[in-house]
Parts: sequence; structure tokens; C-alpha cells
Amino acid sequence: MFTIRQTFESLGFAWKALKSNLLRTILSLLGVTIGIFSIIAVLTLVDSLQKNIIDSLNFLGSDVIYVHKWPWGAGGNTRDWWKDYIKRPNSSYSEYRFLKANMQRGQVISIYAESESNTIKAGSNGINKIEIDGASLDYEKLFEINIEKGRYLISAEVEGGRNVVVLGHEVAKALFPKIEDPVGLYVKIKNLRFKIVGVIKREGESFMGFTSKDYSCIIPYVAFRKIFQTGTGRWNEIGSVIGLKGYKDDIGLVELENEARGLLRIKRGLKPEKKDNFTMNRPEAIAKSLDGVFDVLGIAGWIIGGFSILVGGFGIANIMFVSVKERTSVIGLQKSLGAKNYFVLFQFLFESIFLSLIGGLSGLFLVWLLTMAPFGSLKVVLSVKNIVLGLGVSSIIGLVAGIVPAAVAARLDPVIAIRAN
Repeated sequence: MFTIRQTFESLGFAWKALKSNLLRTILSLLGVTIGIFSIIAVLTLVDSLQKNIIDSLNFLGSDVIYVHKWPWGAGGNTRDWWKDYIKRPNSSYSEYRFLKANMQRGQVISIYAESESNTIKAGSNGINKIEIDGASLDYEKLFEINIEKGRYLISAEVEGGRNVVVLGHEVAKALFPKIEDPVGLYVKIKNLRFKIVGVIKREGESFMGFTSKDYSCIIPYVAFRKIFQTGTGRWNEIGSVIGLKGYKDDIGLVELENEARGLLRIKRGLKPEKKDNFTMNRPEAIAKSLDGVFDVLGIAGWIIGGFSILVGGFGIANIMFVSVKERTSVIGLQKSLGAKNYFVLFQFLFESIFLSLIGGLSGLFLVWLLTMAPFGSLKVVLSVKNIVLGLGVSSIIGLVAGIVPAAVAARLDPVIAIRAN
């Protein structure tokens, strides 16, 4: 109990010392403030950038594998592209039916194709540069399509290839500016009438500028094949993609990928010595490819902030040595009245840690102000993890900077200290 009381007394002495030398306190914590601000600001921006990129990829779905002709990003050098990828066949409707009939690990299986820069009309109104998606069953589960008005395509419409369409929010708004609910009306796609059965909820533009469903429309895959060249085997056809959504218990989608690869090789008649003539793409691969960039930015923040913190640490240590010199006689008086060495040690150690923590809090406050600044579509958020990190680094700097001056003060001889001026 006595030890706890003396500890709180040490805290009180430290706080009074800081208040009595306010200007010196402010100047000595500037280095720590700048250092913590530099480190936490960079880490906050990197974390926010990474989160925004991942959120921007949500339109590709989660726990999903896409069977495609070539890897996303062209998959390497130009020689590979001309030698291998261009000769590969596109995913076909028959392969989709084969996978759907035989797969055990696929929770959702769907095939789709996309045609960009199309014109859609409704009466005298029209809108250009619209993406038309031809989708099979379960496409809405693959991409998590949220319907605002009406409904999504039903099985009979998809299997029968009926002329029905689900419009994106901005498409419906442009074609029917005065009609709140266009469900049941008709639009023209490639001079064919399509009945509107639903309107997709507004998604807005993503951070990376990926096209959302706001400027697209979804029609049955069979109906899509009637309008556009896909599944014909021609060089200029629109390629189809098969999407596979796995189960939560399949960590890393290992079982899903292995099963799908084996079935596709059987369907395409690939011998054991032949390599795959298809690619299985994953959305998370895009984000992981940027991890190296984020790591470099994080290291740069630590280096830049580290120099400032180092300067701040030396500043705090210097101030603490000055404080010990100024209060030598007071230390002698305290020890002569029975104060233990740890009481004096804690008194100066707490003062150093307080000083550094105030600098750290000031740096975190500046980072918080930074999050209030507009960064366009980038949402910057100061996470609890970075707050704890900033306070932790500040405490460590204060501890390291104050330990030597505090130890010197604790070891002073009370008789010699009292006689000091």
C-alpha cells in the first residue's frame, strides 16, 4: 500500500515539473510529435488505401474463382500471350453445364459474358456506353446483386433465353427520368425489345474507378448468345467466364480449385502431360500483388518518422538531465526524509514518459485532423491499431530517453545533493 502511495506521489511530482516548465516541455516534445505524426500518418494512409482497394474489388465477389482464358493482367510477357494464351479456347456453355452437374465443392456455379459500349433505348430516350451482361442462373449470388425495384431473373427466363432485362440504377434513371418504377416497361437492345423485370440498387463509383452495375444491364445468357457472338469458337467472339463460389469451410478454396481443375481437364480431354489451357483467377490476387508496394510505403514511413523520433528522444533525454541538475537539492531533501531510490527513479521516469506521451497524443491528433481532409473517393480512417501503436511507441521512447537521467537522480547521495546549488 505504501509503495502504491509513493508511486502516485511520484506521478504528482512529475506532473508539477512539466507544468512549471511549460515552454521547455512544448519544445522538447515537438520531435516526438512530428515523428509519431509521420509514422502514423503514413501507416493510416497505407491502411486506408489498402482497405479502399479491397472494397473496390468487392464487385468481383468473395470466395470466388473465375475460370478464364488468360490470367488477369495478361499473365506475364508478350511471348506467353501470343504463344499460349491467344490459342486457348474460351469457357463454354457446355463446360458450365458439365461443372454444374458434377461438382461437389461448388456452392454457386455460373457462366457469364460481357459486351461493353452498347446503346439502349426506350422511346425517344437513349443512353450510350452501357455494359450488357449475359448471365446464367446464380449470377446474382456470385456478384451479390441487390435489387431495388422488381426482381431478379427467374429460372424459366434464364433457361428459356427470354427477352427480359434487369437495368442498372443510372440506366433506368436515364431512360425513364419521369417514371419512378419502370418495371413492366420495355427497352430496346440491338433493336430487340426486352421487358424490364427489375432495377439494381445504386452502387456508386468505386475508389479505383471500376465500372459498377449502375451503368449495366443483365439479360439471360442464352438471350445474350442470340445477339452477340460467344461460344462460337471464332477469334473475335466475346469470351465467357465461369464463376465458382466455394464454401466457407474450404480455406483458401483449395478443394474447389482442385476439383474444378480436374473436371475441366477431363471435359477438354487434356492428357496428364499437357498443361492447363485455362486459368483460375482470384480477386484477392489483385490486392496481394500490391502488398509489396504497401510494405515499402510503410517502411518509408518508419524511416522518415524514426529520424524525428530519434531527435525527439535525444531532446527528452537532454531535458531530463537538465531537470535532474536543477532539482538536485530537492532530490537530496526527499532522500534525507526517507524517500527510496525507486521513488526518485519513478518521479523522473514518469516525467519522461509523460512528456513523450503528450508528444505522441499531439501527433495522433494531427493525424486525426488529416483524416478530416478531403481525399476524393479515398476514405481515410485512423484505426484503433494505429492509435495503440502510436501511444506504444511514444511510451517506449519516453522510457528509453528517461531511464538514464532517472537512474542518475536515484543514485545521488542525499548529503551531497542537499549541498548542491
